[in-house]
Amino acid sequence: MPILRALRAKQTLIVICVLAFAAGVSLVRAEEAAPNTQPITAPDIEQAVEKIKTDPNLAHERKVRTLRWRSDDNAPKKKYGWLKWIGEFFGFLAETSRVIVWLVIGVAIAMLVVAIVRIFRSIKPRSRATPFSAPTHVREMDIRPESLPEDIGAAALALWERGEHRAALALLYRGLLSRLVHSHEIPIRHSSTEGDCLVLAVERLSGERGEYVTRVIRMWQRAVYGAQLPQAADVQLMCTGFAAALNKPTLDKYTVGTAS
Repeated sequence: MPILRALRAKQTLIVICVLAFAAGVSLVRAEEAAPNTQPITAPDIEQAVEKIKTDPNLAHERKVRTLRWRSDDNAPKKKYGWLKWIGEFFGFLAETSRVIVWLVIGVAIAMLVVAIVRIFRSIKPRSRATPFSAPTHVREMDIRPESLPEDIGAAALALWERGEHRAALALLYRGLLSRLVHSHEIPIRHSSTEGDCLVLAVERLSGERGEYVTRVIRMWQRAVYGAQLPQAADVQLMCTGFAAALNKPTLDKYTVGTAS
């Protein structure tokens, strides 16, 4: 350091001056005491230098005492375990906050994906309605339109009046099934029973049409399974009202005229 260098230079200068002064004093004393003595030799100079070095004021190193603050490491430490635990806990949260945020984001994305998948699964594509295929027979009865007379009601009434009661009721029931399938597209199948046909017809036909179907089927069931023939008036009413109740509805035609 510059200060130390200056101090050492000063000390060296002082030593040289002292040596010079001591040499001069020695010469003077020597001349006074013994003018005939020998001159100062190198060992004498070295001995004088050694004596000068023992002087504390001319030493190269000096001990200097200074004041300084007492180290905090030696101060008594207060023990607060719960404060230390809280500090470590918040430190742990600070270190793992990024991991926690990514975990939360991952869970949210997973929940969103699951919700979207469930929504798409719940949306079922609309199934195209398959065209209705009319059966040719319902059990053993042929219901094809070509197998039936054109005026079913009149033909059934003629059979009834000739005394062919079962044949008249069978023709009336076959014509009923044929009209329900071909004119009203009631989904009657080959294996459908009288009860099945009645339920399907009542669900789709209302008012007088539904009542007519119910009366004809009940009449047929009582005759076949209960051996109970209906009254002639009831049979005549069913035969004459067959076309109005079961034929396919058509638009009325109006004649449009111009006013003169």
